[in-house]
Amino acid sequence: MAKAKTTRTPKATNNQVITMPEAGSIPMVRKSAPANTSSADLEVKIRERAYQLYVERGSTSGHENEDWLRAEREILGGKSHQQSA
Repeated sequence: MAKAKTTRTPKATNNQVITMPEAGSIPMVRKSAPANTSSADLEVKIRERAYQLYVERGSTSGHENEDWLRAEREILGGKSHQQSA
């Protein structure tokens, strides 16, 4: 005769529930932009550089995130970049 299956009960554990903090309760860490540049100007500069990178790569799609992140690093990091002739 087969044994009846029994359900396993977990051993006593600490039933502490971890919850996400409220929005805005943890300060966001961001790289500081140059004091004379507004966030809208920064976005425009990053967008233009990302487009330049796209064109330099032959206008092939599929690398939008990489282009944006590289442009962001260059603009926020203060790296100078040369435009292709």
